[in-house]
Amino acid sequence: MSTVLLDAGDMRRTLGRMAHEILESNSGAEDLVVVGILRRGWPVAKRLAFLMTQIEGTTVPCGKIDTRPYRDDVDRRATEPVEDNSEIPFEMTGKRVVLVDEVIYTGRTIRAAMDAVMKFGRPRSVELAVLVDRGHRELPITPNYCGKVVPTDRGDHIIVKVNEVDGEDAVVLEKGATA
Repeated sequence: MSTVLLDAGDMRRTLGRMAHEILESNSGAEDLVVVGILRRGWPVAKRLAFLMTQIEGTTVPCGKIDTRPYRDDVDRRATEPVEDNSEIPFEMTGKRVVLVDEVIYTGRTIRAAMDAVMKFGRPRSVELAVLVDRGHRELPITPNYCGKVVPTDRGDHIIVKVNEVDGEDAVVLEKGATA
């Protein structure tokens, strides 16, 4: 069974609210940079950076981080080295970094992303913005900014569709099989 949690309009409004919250919490956009986690966190990050740029009238830089080389749940002995597709076209040292992903679940992707961010410098701070928090954390990681909290069962799936990748914007909950 599938349930649409956010449609395109809901996503637009949610990201607008999150952009305002980030700017308010950081007293504006000075020294603020946004880093999206590949794959679908990156388009969400670009939208947040664009919205904050529009609100503040000053460019909020945006880059992308590839967490695959930093994952702790991959057996490195059995695989070829993973290509790092990160692109950070700005200085990270001393910046206030807003790390963006579409969904937070166990926290392992975010842990890997923080390791990746540190490769590019030493930020003044790192905050986390997610479109959906579905719970079930395995690590002590909590988002600073969250679009929607969705209680889920472990067997459920949250599917975030973004126009840039999927041709449409939506957040869908697919219920897992019940025992």
